[in-house]
Amino acid sequence: MPSINEADRQIISDLESAGDRLGKARAAIGRVIFGQDEVVEQVLIAILGGGHALLVGAPGLAKTKLATTLGRVLGLDEKRVQFTPDLMPADILGSEVLDEAEGGRRQFRFVQGPVFCQLMMADEINRASPRTQSALLQAMQEHHVTVAGQSHVLPRPFHVLATQNPIEQEGTYPLPEAQLDRFLVQIDVPYPSLDAERRMLFATTGAVESDSEKVLSTAELMNAQRLTRLIPVGEQVAEAILRVVRAARPGPEADDYVNKNVAWGPSPRASQALMLGARARALLQGRLSPSLDDVMALMAPVFRHRMALNFTARADGHTIDGTIERLARLIA
Repeated sequence: MPSINEADRQIISDLESAGDRLGKARAAIGRVIFGQDEVVEQVLIAILGGGHALLVGAPGLAKTKLATTLGRVLGLDEKRVQFTPDLMPADILGSEVLDEAEGGRRQFRFVQGPVFCQLMMADEINRASPRTQSALLQAMQEHHVTVAGQSHVLPRPFHVLATQNPIEQEGTYPLPEAQLDRFLVQIDVPYPSLDAERRMLFATTGAVESDSEKVLSTAELMNAQRLTRLIPVGEQVAEAILRVVRAARPGPEADDYVNKNVAWGPSPRASQALMLGARARALLQGRLSPSLDDVMALMAPVFRHRMALNFTARADGHTIDGTIERLARLIA
């Protein structure tokens, strides 16, 4: 059995310490956001993986409050933008204004938009025009924006939490596949359970409403993100990720069901998301390496927005979640 050197011992100690701090952060969020433990876990997984999350749920399920609470608990500079049909790219990125300096000399000065933060809440992102939606693409992928030919670097870390309302479809612009693929996970936000809604009822209508407190600093969060990428992944887990992602794409490696019903499957970003997500979930749960259970738990949020069924499959009553459950049996 190979011996553990001093560097490995330090990494293990750092992972255990980070896991403990993240557990406290998760508990602090849970005192404000009721009955959404799985949603909170998946958002934290996206942040630990250095990615972005798309929240899909009906109004009134605390999606906006979740973003505000996350910013406070994780020590991030948080800003919120309400996306509307008349929102312009400059309203997000910023713009140049003409200033007159002493001596009458005029020059352009860049005024930063709300994207210059560490946690951006893009509320009802599918209500904005495709032009405005695409303004986020470069920021989400490359962590900088270009205005008037000049590149401006965004603060680190930088994460986008976007929300969509699945009920109202009039006046919306569906996100293009290229932008959907840039979200590490799509999280379906369910209605709370009876017990959770009862707790929320009394906690939010009394004289004093509970508030969140800062648990992590920005430096501690970035260190946790660094440690997440150092968690070792076993060969069995890595092979399972590759097998299930490739089996979800129509082609020679897929079965008859996928070839018949799936219009397009997940890109290689899905493999990366599963690998990072499995590591992050293990860290959140106090483990030093991910397992197949982590992969299966994350298949739905990673695959939902990266796959589409064809018209015939939808007409026959097949669903994306049902297809994902079928794929999960390959590694169960």
